[in-house]
Amino acid sequence: MRGKLIIFSAPSGSGKTTIVKHLLKKEFDLEFSVSATSREPRPHEINGKDYYFLSAETFQQKVKNDEFLEWEEVYAGICYGTLKNEVERIRDNGKNVVFDVDVVGGVNIKKYYGNDALAVFVQPPSVEELKKRLIGRSTETDDKINMRIAKAEQELSYAPQFDVVIVNDDLEKALTEAEKILERFLQ
Repeated sequence: MRGKLIIFSAPSGSGKTTIVKHLLKKEFDLEFSVSATSREPRPHEINGKDYYFLSAETFQQKVKNDEFLEWEEVYAGICYGTLKNEVERIRDNGKNVVFDVDVVGGVNIKKYYGNDALAVFVQPPSVEELKKRLIGRSTETDDKINMRIAKAEQELSYAPQFDVVIVNDDLEKALTEAEKILERFLQ
């Protein structure tokens, strides 16, 4: 049997990556869909594990070759996308695919796979809290944080297009809620 798809999307800093990493440790037969990006890796990131880090030229060639399920220029000159062959490899192995993608990508994957996919939106308790989290990461400049906050304000309007919304105001509660949502969807 081919695996199902579980999509987690959220503004940057909302906790989607933390939730996905938690779920991968549980018994849901999940495999992470590694996204491709044209941005430079952060110091702790590993190619092929966190992202497939591609040059802008290679990324655009894959776009031209229709190798992406979805892709978007998220910030000027910085693209992210989901490679079709990555998703199909996981599904063909009978595993469920879990995604950690931006909100536009999440909506597009849901449209493509329909009822085989569950789209989960992770919402921060407030934009102010989101800004505190981004500052607390200490991984980006003030300009980048402000750019992410502006984008987050726009991304929050996508929440109604998702199957489920988890408000991450308490991490333990959000993790438990995510587990219950997966249990129901994968039955």
